[in-house]
Formats: sequence, C-alpha cells, structure tokens
Amino acid sequence: MAKIHELSENLTNQIAAGEVIERPASVVKELVENAIDAQASRIRVEVQHSGLKQISVQDNGSGIAPDQVDLAFMRHATSKIQDEHDLFNIATLGFRGEALASIAAVAHVEILTSTDGQTATRAAFAGGVKKFQEDAGSAKGTKITVGDIFYNTPARLKYLKSPKTELLKIVDIVNRIALGHPEISLTLASDGKVLLRTPGNGNLKQDVANIYGRKVAEKMLTVENEDPDFTLYGLVSEANLTRSSRNFISILLNGRYIKNYQLSSALLDGYGNKLGGKYPIAVLAIEADPLLVDVNVHPTKEEVRLSKEKELSRLITSAVTEALMDEDEASPLFQLTPFKDKTQLDQLEFNLKPNVVDTRRPDDFQLEVSQVAEPEGKTDITNKKETESKETKETKETAEKKENKQEEKEEKTSAPEYVDLNQVREDDQYVLTKSWDQHVKEQTALPPFAGGEEAASPVTSKADQLLRQHLPALRLLGQMGGYLLAEHGGDLYLLDQLAARRRLEYDQILASLEKDENYQQGLLEPLVFDFSVYDYQKLKDQLPLLRQLGLEMEDFGQNTLLMRSYPTWLKGEVTVQVRELLDQLLSSRENDGKSLLKLVAAKAAESNVSRRVNLTGAEAADLLLRLQTASDPYRDASGQVAVVRLSQNDLSKLFKKEK
Repeated sequence: MAKIHELSENLTNQIAAGEVIERPASVVKELVENAIDAQASRIRVEVQHSGLKQISVQDNGSGIAPDQVDLAFMRHATSKIQDEHDLFNIATLGFRGEALASIAAVAHVEILTSTDGQTATRAAFAGGVKKFQEDAGSAKGTKITVGDIFYNTPARLKYLKSPKTELLKIVDIVNRIALGHPEISLTLASDGKVLLRTPGNGNLKQDVANIYGRKVAEKMLTVENEDPDFTLYGLVSEANLTRSSRNFISILLNGRYIKNYQLSSALLDGYGNKLGGKYPIAVLAIEADPLLVDVNVHPTKEEVRLSKEKELSRLITSAVTEALMDEDEASPLFQLTPFKDKTQLDQLEFNLKPNVVDTRRPDDFQLEVSQVAEPEGKTDITNKKETESKETKETKETAEKKENKQEEKEEKTSAPEYVDLNQVREDDQYVLTKSWDQHVKEQTALPPFAGGEEAASPVTSKADQLLRQHLPALRLLGQMGGYLLAEHGGDLYLLDQLAARRRLEYDQILASLEKDENYQQGLLEPLVFDFSVYDYQKLKDQLPLLRQLGLEMEDFGQNTLLMRSYPTWLKGEVTVQVRELLDQLLSSRENDGKSLLKLVAAKAAESNVSRRVNLTGAEAADLLLRLQTASDPYRDASGQVAVVRLSQNDLSKLFKKEK
C-alpha cells in the first residue's frame, strides 16, 4: 500500500483553482464580485487576447490595507464571515476566501490597492508564491492584473475554446452582473475597444438598452410583486418579442446571477401559450432573506438552494401574468395585430371587396342580335335569303335546317363569354404558359431525346428506378381537411399537404442557396438590427457566411447591423423573418456552412408555408408529381411525417380480415 502523505499547499491551491477557475471568464467573475463587495461604484474590466494574455479589473472600492495583502491571497481568508452562524446569513457575493488564492495559483497576479487614495501597496504573486511588495501611489480602490493564465497547468489550456468563444463568455458574465447591479457603472473593453459601458444611475431599462439594444428596451414591461419573504422587481419582454433560447433570461437573487430551472419555468408559465415554443427576454431581480437561501452548494455559487422555491415560483408567475394583462388593457385595438404599413393595408382592403373584379353577367342580361359583331354584307345577304324563303314557301324541314345553321352562325360570331373569377378553372389553360415552349426546348435537349444512342440513359432495374424516384406515381383519390388521399398498386397513401409543401419549399430554397442564386429585393429604407454585445460579436465574424445565405448585412457599429436588401425566397414580414433566422443561427451549435444552409432553408420553408390551403384537383395532382423527385418526400425538413403508406395487408389487419 502506498504511503499516505499530506499534499503541499501549492498543490492544494491548484486543485482548488480547478473548481473555481475554469476559464478566463471565471477570473473576471470573481474579481468583479470582489469589487462589488468592496462597495465600488465604478468598475472597469480590460482583457487582452480574450483574457488569455491579460485580465485587468479596477474599482474605486474600499481597498486593502498593506498589512492584509498577504492574507487576501491565502486560502480561506476572508473578511465577510466570522463564525458558522454567518454561513446562514450571507449577504455578499464572495465569502469562501478562495478567489485570489486560486487565481494566484495558476497565473501571474499583480495588485495595486489603496484605502485612502494617498498611499498604496503594490504586490506580485505567481504560482501561489509572493514575489514582492512595495509602496506606491494610487487612487482609492484596487486594481488587479492577471496574466498568463494556466501557465503552470498546461493541461487546462487544451480544454479552453477558441479566443472568440472565451471572449463571448466574458461578455456574457459581465452583462449578467451589470443587469444585477444597475447602480454600478461597469465598463468592459477588449484589446482597447469598449464593448459595454453602463451609466450606473440605477435605471435597469437603460442597462437593458446598452446590452440588448434600444428597440428591445422599448418593448420591456415592468414586473413588480412581493410577499412577506420575497421582493420581486424586473423587466420582461412583450409576448411578441422572443428569442429561440433561454440565454436571454437573467435571474438574480440578492444581486447574484443564478441558474434555476424551476424559476425559469415559472417565468414562462406567466406567459401562458403566448410564446409559441420560444423564450422571452427577462431580467428578474429577487430580494430574499439570506436565511432562506443557501449559496454554499456550488464552488462558483451559480446554483443555490431555496427554502420556499414553490412560493417564489408562484410569485413570479403571477407578476408576469399581471404585467402582460396590464399591457393588453393599455393597448388600443389596432395594436393587437402585427403592424402593417399603409400600402399593405390598402392592398388588404382592396382584396376584401367582394365585387372589386366581378365580371359576371346580371341575371336579366340578354345579348341582342344587333350587338353581334358581323359584317354588314353578310347581314344583308341573310335578310335577303330569309325574305326569299318566305316568298317561295319552303317546306318545314328546309326551314328547320336553315334555323339550325343560323344558330350556329350566331354562336360563332357572338362575343366571347364572360369569365367568372369566383369559379376555379381546371381546364387546359393552366397547363400552357408563356414559358411552355422554352421548357419543351430544354427538355428535348436532354437524354433520351438528344444525342442519339450514345446519350441514352443507362438501363436500370425496377429497384433502381424506385430508389431514384423515392415516391411512386400516385393517383389522386381526393382530399379532406388538408390531407390528400392517393393510391398506387393497390396501396393507400395518406399525405399531409402542409408537410409535403414544406419539403418542396425546403428543396427549392436549399438548391438556390447551394447554387448561390440569392436574388435580392432592394429596400427603400435599410433595416436596422440591434443586438446585445454577445450576439453582435458572434454575428460580426459570420458576415461572409450570412452573405452566402443570402442575408446581405453590413457592420454599422454600436452593436448594430444594417440590411439594404433581402433574398426573394423570404416571404411575409421581412424584419420578423430575418430576426428569426438570425436567432436560429445564434442558438445553433453547427458551425460548418453546409449545416447552416440546411438550417436556414428549413426555417425559411417553415415560415413561408405556415398554413393549410384548399388545393384544386390540378394543384393536388401537381403536388403529387413534384413530390416524386423531392429529396425526402416522406417527411419535411423538421422531421414531421408527410406521407403514410397503408398496404393491403395493413388494411386487412386494421379491419381484422383474413388474407
């Protein structure tokens, strides 16, 4: 058996650092929380190379006395708790005394601190060992600089993500802290460029505007509620302002950002069924008695244990519901429907007029003989023949023949019948189009019509033909409630026309994206899209890929992207459609272009084909024909079933009949 021995202090510090310091964002979180506990009103965070090279956090807090600098970098040394009773009444963000010791164990750390703004202390630590301490001059507060993180634990470096991902992690945690403390002015800069700056005036909506954009802040509703144990305040978005993930929900308990699934679900319950499977933007600040909260259950303190979690959940749900009800009551009736500009409203009013293009004849309409377009000479000859026939008193049989000829003549020379636009036509007029000749020419240029025997298609078996066609040639039987009934070879096929149309739309959009045939429709006024710092940084690096997807966007600065045109395959409200597509891209974990092309095509197909329609016989037959060559006719891009086949054997089993 191996001999038991006590671990060295340096090794225990590195083990502790593995729990607290996971990445550069963890360093930023611990240092900013220490600055907040020091009663700072201004905090500035600067990072170089996404924090991998250097992290600097400066505040104007109370500072550290010269004789306590060494204690600050010792494990389990803290000024925030005195005995075991304080563990159940923690009102600060940090209390374990592990942050500075853990950081100094895996990085080079330099501290410059002053308690009076006149004299200051400068000290340096590396690998858990103090290098020097000297007197210096500085304003009141503390500045801590961390460099070469994980320099002595290289195994930790390989688990870090790309510099862009690590920077986004830092941006995210600083955003959460800023939302939890609107009374503190927070500044975040990366490689000399300011990414976030909050005024620190206590206005939460202004902080939301700085982080998520002004247009988002304008659509945020105030949430307030309280009971004997909890006080709730925050902002939630209107039901029509949603995102595709939970990343925009921030729950802060006593100023601490926490992750709690039950509280997030309570927030969603307040919206009822208004979200349609998406998620709102929300900032909920909860004040609770520290005795009801146990924050000592996770090293990073992101997870907490609540004594009255169900009561708090009900409080959140009722507060969100009341805020949405108040908004509905305050809104005029026309705001209950999506905004449409005047041109769209005029078009809608025009379409709703029942007789705007009604060309049907009145019931008492009769076409007079004088209105028939006929040459004058023919009229005189006809009248003359009729006079001669009367004079010669032709037989009754001859008169009837002449009368029949006269009726046929009138039918040929009369004006064409009027077209009833309320009747759906199913004649051959829909088959022949202006591009018919061009299509015929293109098809005849393909095998086996062109090129003789050499260009003829190779002989294939029936099995190969079936695999090539995917779906056999179906004969339409009818339709009912948005479903088509068809048969082939004695088998019954049931088709969901909505899923089938989405599959065809998806194939068409994906083909145009892969061929880079993104025909653009110009806009009279460019569309402006505001983003949070986190999303803006992600999208800015994806602009070439967005152009490949047909979304011609350009960087406009100040967390804003500009769009001057949109691809023609986008239908409906362009702003809403583009925002949904961008949300899909932001929430997707796929980074390769092919996956993103499929994602965008699937989302666009779902938006473009959103409801069932009544198809005519010709349209239903055309749908079946086009579905034969679809990439996957049996389901749409989201995986929803489009075609169900019932063989004769299946039907016999359903009706419990023997073969």
